Amino acid sequence: MGSIKLQNIVKRYGAFIGVQHMSLDIEDEEFLVLLGPSGCGKTTTMRMIAGLEQPSEGEVIIGGEVMNDIDARDRDVAMVFQGYALYPNMSIYENIRFPLRMRKIPADKHDQMIRNAAAMVELGEYLDRKPSALSGGQRQRAALARAVVRQPQVFLMDEPLSNLDAKLRASMRVQIKHLQRQLKVTTVYVTHDQIEAMTLADRIVIMNRGVIQQVGTPDQIYSDPANTFVAGFIGSPPMNLIEGVASGGTFNAPGVSAPCPAYVSGPATLGIRPEDCRVTEGGYINGTVYGVEPTGDVTYLTISAGAKQIEVKADRQFRRDIDAPIGISFDLANTFFFDQAGQRIRG
Repeated sequence: MGSIKLQNIVKRYGAFIGVQHMSLDIEDEEFLVLLGPSGCGKTTTMRMIAGLEQPSEGEVIIGGEVMNDIDARDRDVAMVFQGYALYPNMSIYENIRFPLRMRKIPADKHDQMIRNAAAMVELGEYLDRKPSALSGGQRQRAALARAVVRQPQVFLMDEPLSNLDAKLRASMRVQIKHLQRQLKVTTVYVTHDQIEAMTLADRIVIMNRGVIQQVGTPDQIYSDPANTFVAGFIGSPPMNLIEGVASGGTFNAPGVSAPCPAYVSGPATLGIRPEDCRVTEGGYINGTVYGVEPTGDVTYLTISAGAKQIEVKADRQFRRDIDAPIGISFDLANTFFFDQAGQRIRG
C-alpha cells in the first residue's frame, strides 16, 4: 500500500519555519500535486516524504509505517528530479539498471525489467546511447524509466518538466499521467505551474509560506477558491480581484457597480474570472481599453477601470481601439467575494 500520511509536520531552519503544522492524507494510487510559488514549502515537504529532510516535528507515515527514523534508501520511494540526474558516462540501459543494482535485484531479472520500463516511456531504441545523445524530453523519459524500473510504493516528482520547452512539456504531461494510471503508483508531484497541476492532479494542495491554503480536485480549486491567494494563483489569466465596499446589496469600486449578496457588507474584494466577463454597452464595469491581444482562438482584453486593470477573454474576432470606452458585464452566479483578510465570504 502506497498511502502517505503527514501528521502535524513542521520543518524549521533556525528561526525560519519552512513548513508549518502540515497534516495531509494521500490515498493509495492517488496523483497529488503540491502547487505554489517558490519558497512556499512544497519541495521541502516532498524531501521529508523522501527522507532527504527530517521533520522538526510530526510524523511521516508511508503504507501505515512511521518513516521518521527510516533512511531514504529504505523507504521504497523513487524520485524524478528537474535536472534528470543521469550518469553521463553510462548508457541509458545502465542508467535505468542502476537502481536495480543498488537494491540487489537478481541480475537475471535486470534485462526484462529494464526493457519493460524503457518500453513504457518509448525509449526502447535508445538504450545503447549516452544521455548526451538524447534530447531533453528523451532524457526526462529516461529518468522516468529509472524510477519506474524500481517498482516503488511511491513516485516523488520535483518539477520534472521545468527544463523542457512548452511543446515538450505538454506531451510529457500526457505521458506522465498515462504512466501513473498504468502503474497505479501513488505519486506526489511538485510544481509552480498551475497548468501542470490542473491537468495532472487527482487533487491539488496549494501552499503559501509553508501553510496549506486549500486542498481539492482541480474543479473544486478552480470553481470554489477558499481565499484570494488561491483565486489569484489558479487560472490563466488569473481571477480579477477588485477591492471596494459593499452596502445595501451593491458592490462599488472605481468604475465598478455590481449587485452583491446581502450578507456581503463593508470593505470587500470582488472576484470574477476573465472567461466569465463579456463586453456590453454599459455594464457592471465601465472603463477604457488598455490592451488588445489576439491569440487566434481568443482575444485577451485589458480594461482600465479607475486605477485597476481588469482582464477579459473576448471572442476571437473582437477588436477595439486603445483608450476606447468599454463596458463589461458578468453572470452574478459566477462572482466571488472575499473579506479584508482575503478569506471567502459565504452566505
